Amino acid sequence: MTRLKFIHAADLHLDSPFTGLRTLEPAIASALKEATFDAYSNIIELCISERVDALLIAGDIYDGDDRSLRAQLKFFDGLIRLSRAGIRSFICHGNHDPLNGWEARLNFPEGSYRFGAAMEGISVFKDEPGRAAVYGISYPQREVRENLARQFVAAGPEAFSIGLLHANVDNNADHEAYAPCTLRDLEDTGMDYWALGHVHTRQVLREANPTVVYPGNPQGRHPNEPDARGVYIVDVDDAGRVRLEFRAVDVVRWATLEIDISELETDQSLFDKIDHEIAQCQDNADGRDIIFRLVLNGRGPLHDSLRRPGFVDDLLERVNDTGPLERPFLWCERIQASTASLIDREQQRQRSDFVGDLVRLCDELQVTPDSLSEIRENLQELYGRGNAGRYLRQYAPTEDDLLELMVSAEAACLAELLDEDSA
Repeated sequence: MTRLKFIHAADLHLDSPFTGLRTLEPAIASALKEATFDAYSNIIELCISERVDALLIAGDIYDGDDRSLRAQLKFFDGLIRLSRAGIRSFICHGNHDPLNGWEARLNFPEGSYRFGAAMEGISVFKDEPGRAAVYGISYPQREVRENLARQFVAAGPEAFSIGLLHANVDNNADHEAYAPCTLRDLEDTGMDYWALGHVHTRQVLREANPTVVYPGNPQGRHPNEPDARGVYIVDVDDAGRVRLEFRAVDVVRWATLEIDISELETDQSLFDKIDHEIAQCQDNADGRDIIFRLVLNGRGPLHDSLRRPGFVDDLLERVNDTGPLERPFLWCERIQASTASLIDREQQRQRSDFVGDLVRLCDELQVTPDSLSEIRENLQELYGRGNAGRYLRQYAPTEDDLLELMVSAEAACLAELLDEDSA
């Protein structure tokens, strides 16, 4: 028998601006503007159709502390729908939507509870306080560096306790160290389930005793947030056993399609390969709209075509010729050509001049990850500085990005240097 059924969501980022994209077709721009709202609406619909007892949202409801009135009204509309359906909602705030951000004077509907800056526990079922409770806390301001998890203690009479928290567990390097804690900290609280937010990629950190979960964000917002995005439906039986079911609620999918040109001989073979990869991407998108980046790499004769002025721009136009008119739409936001001509790289490596030094240096960086890690750390610090840091931080290059840039830079340098040798 089910003791409790709830949906765990986090990081809605309502009204996210989807920055960093090049010029978009009006229809696509409009779809992106509505994407976070549509994903939230899908969450509300899922709560109602699954007849859950409660919706838990673990912070970052809005994209910034200067949240728009439209975002607030949309959010409250969803809570009102839940209230009318007899479904409770429990909310905490994180670093993007702290309690001291601007708010319209709106009344939370019956059955909806927002946690304040002090940890407290609230019964899920008002008439059955011993059945289940949610413990939570919100960020009073954006910068919260203390370990909030240590404030949690399951001290009530309830049989099943849930911790609702926006936090960085075990120092996830891809996210700011807000409310940092360890998995052991969470285990020591006596909670049965931890409903976490802050990390945008879904993760089950622990399956039981306690169950510790990041659902990820319900709508990807840039190429670094690819694949299906959604929430977890959580079923708890009378023995306290937890069953998790992920459900996608996103409306736009992000993807990166990589094509190696080394085995392609003609321009037509490149077009055919691109069409094949796009068709596969559509088959795997569950009927969602798709925004993708096309990455061309490898060495081969097609490199000469890709270097021709205007070739890549014309190729992008061909790829996007019909995509925006389809439903669901398909849009290539960028073609990244990291290709190189056919060069005997090992032969160049044996040279005793600058060309040989360049190849050997690139080889050394590829087999010495610490070198790239140091560069990445310096860039992350640069991208995170000042007021612009909150916007730029997510675009800091990863080690994979740096490796790709290095390979492209080496190819460009060798092409120019060897051309000079020929001359």
